Amino acid sequence: MLPARRPSCLGGHISGKRYLSRQSRLVPGRSSVEREPIRATMPPESTTDTAVPHRPLGSAPSVAIVGGGPGGMFTAYELQRAAVRPLQITLYESSDRLGGKVRTMHFKSADVRYEAGAAEFYDYSHFGHDPLRELVEELGLPIRVLGGSAMVVDGAVISSTDDVRSCLGGHAEASLLAFDRLARDRMTPSEFYASGDDGHATAREPAAGFGATLETIDSALARRYVEHLIHSDLAAEPAQTNETYGLQNYLMNDPSYMRLYGIEGGNQRLMDELAARLACSVRTGCRVESIEAAPSGGFVLRHSPGADAAEDQHDLVVVALPHDQLCKVTFGGARLREAVDRHRSHHDHPAHYLRVSVLFDRPFWRESLSGSFWMLDRFGGCCMYDESSRDPSMTHGVLGWLLGGDAARELARATDDEIVHAVLGSLPGFLSAALAANHSATMEARVHRWIGAVSALPGGWTPMPLERRHCPDPVGHPGFFLAGDYLYDSTLNGVLDSAERVAEWIAADLAEGRLPRRQGEHHEGT
Repeated sequence: MLPARRPSCLGGHISGKRYLSRQSRLVPGRSSVEREPIRATMPPESTTDTAVPHRPLGSAPSVAIVGGGPGGMFTAYELQRAAVRPLQITLYESSDRLGGKVRTMHFKSADVRYEAGAAEFYDYSHFGHDPLRELVEELGLPIRVLGGSAMVVDGAVISSTDDVRSCLGGHAEASLLAFDRLARDRMTPSEFYASGDDGHATAREPAAGFGATLETIDSALARRYVEHLIHSDLAAEPAQTNETYGLQNYLMNDPSYMRLYGIEGGNQRLMDELAARLACSVRTGCRVESIEAAPSGGFVLRHSPGADAAEDQHDLVVVALPHDQLCKVTFGGARLREAVDRHRSHHDHPAHYLRVSVLFDRPFWRESLSGSFWMLDRFGGCCMYDESSRDPSMTHGVLGWLLGGDAARELARATDDEIVHAVLGSLPGFLSAALAANHSATMEARVHRWIGAVSALPGGWTPMPLERRHCPDPVGHPGFFLAGDYLYDSTLNGVLDSAERVAEWIAADLAEGRLPRRQGEHHEGT
């Protein structure tokens, strides 16, 4: 494994974490639901009645999904597939587009694309069930395998243990190999794959901090090497996360633990294909301002603008927003507000990314470095992508920098021009020389800030059972759910797992006729 390293996945990453669902799972104690063809129905786009609507007796249950990023789109799609009765699903998105952090963009000066958000997807199919990879195949999307095996340290390229010994010395090599054995001993590939299930994720005591684990590396050079190696995956500093999460990010080097791929033509194609298959009402440009329980059952959503009515009522609500966006919604009623506040506080571990993509007239670095990416010992450790390697027909060159943690947060305060100047100045000497020798021209640069957009510690210091993560008040508000990558990890794999769990939970309840009511309310005839 040493010293190969792979980068993080922004947005799904955005970072390099995962807790993948291994099978189609329903909430324990609930009956299984076979997947059926899409049976969701389309509700009216708007209503002219500003009063809170009531669901007519016998009509299809109404589900609101707040957030049109990967979490919301996956939840809508999985709910369509899991439901065994018609549903009215409405997807609310405050911006003018769906897809959230999964965003493929184009430069203005040339028709060349780059990833502004999620850099790559994680492949666990060699273990068995891999929901995201299976979804990509189901949608007919071609993939391109990504790989890299180099790290640049003090201007030298390290791509083998021999290089480690040559550049850092024999003591550093021995320390690095000892840490590698420790990581493998504490987490096997099968344990890595299973992490996130209740049996692995729930702990009585908070896990140890990862910073203390790194302090056991007795060579300062080796410790610095590991810190730089995984910094852009953690998107945080070692003391801000736990040992388990830190080791997971380190072990993703090894193909026996995880592999990487991207979607040909841009990762946003995944979101576009999903959007084309959603059988629900989609309201873009519609910000949900508040959510509260309705006296007659269900929930009232107040929103603006984007619809004629200021209020909608739904039987069930799934809030699929990034953690840093939950504070922008007001939750009415003391009990619901307190439940969401506890949820937010438990998962409040912000991590940071800064993405910079630079277009050159040619890929001047190819004679010196190969692969889809490599790591660089600048900005506390960052990842550099050869984004143009994803399209073999491209004649231009695109270099992408992914900065994480405190360095990303601090540099993000600078202007775009200052940020571009800083990343170009981080090029190692041999690449700066190649840039000059090839007379390559910098044509355009783009900066994308993802500050606080991911989690440094998915699940929290002491992870809750999966049911409580997704339904923070199951007694008082059993029809209120949350879905997101911060409950599992900061990857698209994790947010799909979260969406799948919520969708199957709802489908099981509806199949058995359990339309949730608030505490103290009763169904007719009971």
